[in-house]
Amino acid sequence: MRVQTRHPGTEARAGKFPGPSLIPALNAIQRRCGWLPREELVALSRDVRRPLYEIAGLISFYPHFRTTPPKTVQLAVCHDLSCWLHGSDQRIAEMKARYGDDVEVEIVEVSCLGRCDAAPAAAVDERPLSIADVDAAVAAAREGTHVDAQAQRGAEPRPNDPYAPGEERYRVLKRALAGELAPEAIIATLKDSGLRGMGGAGFPTGVKWETVAAQEAEPKYTICNADESEPGTFKDRQILAEQPHLVLEGLLLGMVVSGSEEGSIFIRHEYGPEEEVLREEIERLRELGLIGDDVSGRRLQVEIFTSPGGYILGEESALLECMEGHRGEPRNKPPFPALYGLWGKPTLMNSVETFADIPIILERGADWWTAQGIDEATGLKFFAVSGHVEKPGVYCVPGGSTARDLIALAGGVTEGREVGAIQPGGASSNFLGPEHLDTPLDWKPLQDAGSMLGSGAVIVLAEGTNLLAAGTNVLRFFRNESCGKCVPCRAGSTKAHAVLTDVLEAGGGVADVPHKIVELEETLRMTSICGLGQVALGPVLSVLGMDRGGAEAREHPKDG
Repeated sequence: MRVQTRHPGTEARAGKFPGPSLIPALNAIQRRCGWLPREELVALSRDVRRPLYEIAGLISFYPHFRTTPPKTVQLAVCHDLSCWLHGSDQRIAEMKARYGDDVEVEIVEVSCLGRCDAAPAAAVDERPLSIADVDAAVAAAREGTHVDAQAQRGAEPRPNDPYAPGEERYRVLKRALAGELAPEAIIATLKDSGLRGMGGAGFPTGVKWETVAAQEAEPKYTICNADESEPGTFKDRQILAEQPHLVLEGLLLGMVVSGSEEGSIFIRHEYGPEEEVLREEIERLRELGLIGDDVSGRRLQVEIFTSPGGYILGEESALLECMEGHRGEPRNKPPFPALYGLWGKPTLMNSVETFADIPIILERGADWWTAQGIDEATGLKFFAVSGHVEKPGVYCVPGGSTARDLIALAGGVTEGREVGAIQPGGASSNFLGPEHLDTPLDWKPLQDAGSMLGSGAVIVLAEGTNLLAAGTNVLRFFRNESCGKCVPCRAGSTKAHAVLTDVLEAGGGVADVPHKIVELEETLRMTSICGLGQVALGPVLSVLGMDRGGAEAREHPKDG
């Protein structure tokens, strides 16, 4: 049994149950039964010799787990920003009018489903679909039949893929396994490339890999964080669907360099179609002999860990808590995962996009990568574009491209309207006005403009959109997704949302927002443990014309 060693700053963890995690078992029960019956939980408790109250504590934290039997059909509709901009409130009202009295149908308003390109996004029995197909899917589900959604595999290769169609893949990994590409050379190339973490933090990738590789403690672990759950963010979903080979090659290279034998992909449960793509690719790697207990004399095993739900799990330490079988509450840092991560051991963790960029950087070199950027930026960058655009989707562009460039790729603003505002880095980034459409979408320029690159999600709001209502919609998401660990975030987000809702319902605007909102934002930003509380009110304050929130809470770029 893994028992976590004591590390300075981790004393509060002494009373936590050691592993293994029970979350995969709970996921399996819910898949089989549709919920978590008490008799199943009692049986699990006996089988694994873990107290029932520990299991109950886990279940109560994660929104995906059900402790009551579901109705025949569950209809979920997203109400977050990208979907709100496409009339989700009205569509939800229509669904409630149609099915509200139906004893067989449960209607649930949910946070982001990661399908913002199909806004307003919906799912029937956890299978994503277009809102236009809901009635047919509900009728089929009543009869016990479903049409499983398929991942969008993409028609053309992206510019970050070094392998042409039909060409041999995993060349870089094979060179590393054969000793032709030393770990030190890989780290040096990554550092020279300037690649930063693409999940939002922007920490230098080469420095992180070097830090984990230098640790003496064993075993080590490597994790791909595929739990993007922020409204407007779905680029990683598409990378997983189109480029599972690049994500897995990057992950395996990280394992080779850091000296870890076990790798994991932590994926949100709403990404079922993309998870199937990953499982197929992992099996292909086994057939190729690139995953297993003896891969050129070393052990390389990769597994998929399906998230039980919750935006907070995208935060790296909360993700680790979940994988260890605890409530997904962020840890105090330091220590950081590179030193004290999964099971208290050195852990290399990067995002989907970061891992997917590794093969081409090592194949073509740091100079080639840096030359791909424009306007002093480097490399290539994926963006999810949603909101009021004609062709929402995922676009891979040169680093330093602008919002104006992306809006043009996305077919322009709907109905020929002008841009009223954008969020350049997902729901946690501050709103910027149309005067910033030509600001390079890169770390420092967006910081200087008062926002951040964040999760690589550009949300476009047409002129005439009520920006205060949009900011309040974002705040509702953060209020709902707060893990509740720290009081400022839990209570402050709730209070602020209530105040702003009152202002909107009274027909008020920016001039009617009381000063207490500014005070609450400062309190959350200064005292919340993790980024959720620190940025929750940032978008609202940016609507009020104040440069606060994400720009101050998450300074970019991060230094090594």
